[in-house]
Amino acid sequence: MTSIAIPPGMPQYDDVPRYDVEAVRADFPILGREVNGHPMVYLDSANTSQKPRQVLDALREHYERHNGNVSRSVHTVGTEATEAYEGARAKVAAFVNAPSADEVVFTKNSTEAINLVAYAFSNASLGGPAGDPRFRLGPGDEIVISEMEHHSNIVPWQLLCERTGATLRWFPVTDGGRLDESGLEELVNERTRLVSIVHMSNILGTVNATARITERVRQVGALLLLDCSQSVPHLPVDVVELDADFIAFTGHKMCGPSGIGVLWGRGELLAAMPPVFGGGSMIETVSMAGSTYAPPPARFEAGTPPIAEAVALGAAVDYLSGIGMKAIQWHERELTAYALDALKTVPGLRIFGPELPVGRGGTISFALEGVHPHDVGQILDAQGVEVRVGHHCARPVCVRFGVPATTRASFYLYTTTSEVDALVRGLEQVRKVFG
Repeated sequence: MTSIAIPPGMPQYDDVPRYDVEAVRADFPILGREVNGHPMVYLDSANTSQKPRQVLDALREHYERHNGNVSRSVHTVGTEATEAYEGARAKVAAFVNAPSADEVVFTKNSTEAINLVAYAFSNASLGGPAGDPRFRLGPGDEIVISEMEHHSNIVPWQLLCERTGATLRWFPVTDGGRLDESGLEELVNERTRLVSIVHMSNILGTVNATARITERVRQVGALLLLDCSQSVPHLPVDVVELDADFIAFTGHKMCGPSGIGVLWGRGELLAAMPPVFGGGSMIETVSMAGSTYAPPPARFEAGTPPIAEAVALGAAVDYLSGIGMKAIQWHERELTAYALDALKTVPGLRIFGPELPVGRGGTISFALEGVHPHDVGQILDAQGVEVRVGHHCARPVCVRFGVPATTRASFYLYTTTSEVDALVRGLEQVRKVFG
């Protein structure tokens, strides 16, 4: 079994769940390839994860043997496709401990999931007095986000405020990369209708403790959405325990394919939300005079859905569940501790976000003094080390810390300490090139 050397001062645990990292790596064909003549070191899993054979096989098998449209055929192949699609929904629901599979809405990604909620608010607000008042917005109402959000949890709310006249407000970020909750009581108030914040930052690695915010949201009668794009793939997420009203996450970051994401919502809220997309499969009856709509989740899945992608996401859920999310969380926690310690040996390197592996995940963004991140990324790529550079769709964070962009290394269940060592060696090479 592969183990990780924990830096001095970090707690040592003998009873934490563990797994054989090398055995896991053998499941991922791409991890055996070379890049620019070097063994590939893939450190960009926050951007998109790699896919195990089990997921690739599920995708291929569906198209080879069970390819049919869902919810509209009585023939054998169509029935098989429907059962596989709804079976994947049930797996995803169990993965996040959703009370009902009907609370899982398949989307194409987290961005669409968040936009679905935003446009449901918009449709309810434009529809006059009819409908659930929790989804109506107008001048004087407020939406609260944070300064550490991905653009997909900023722009939809900006657009919604423009359409409805509501006001957008936000939590600032501390110098240490945490949410500044000092103004919580004033920021989340009787005018607040929705709070939408990230559960784990894609640029700072911060895992936000949401209990205080949730309590305040409940006090003022607002709704709470959590962007769980980076948390669901990396640690156990329980929607009942989180006490959120909606969460969004995406398949391609959790060993699944692209083109499939999830909006989970409380059943009674989904039932109260107006539809966003109109078309086939989301209706009960249609006449030239008007239409009535299906109950959730079908109401929000107009047209032919991403069937094979959902089936493959179900396979990804099976794969992650087989390893164990607590084991993955511990692996990444120990790996992050190792990486933070190793990166501190690189002269001129500045880490953004929490500098201790407490309340943070395996995503580390940094800047190397005097070197643009794009140059860092190109030199690392020449050595087979794959990182992401730029503002990571979180430009307000870069502005907050006074940098145009950062270099980001992000880990997953298949990342090893030797790959972290390769990153450090690569950064030493960058320093040599730039003096």
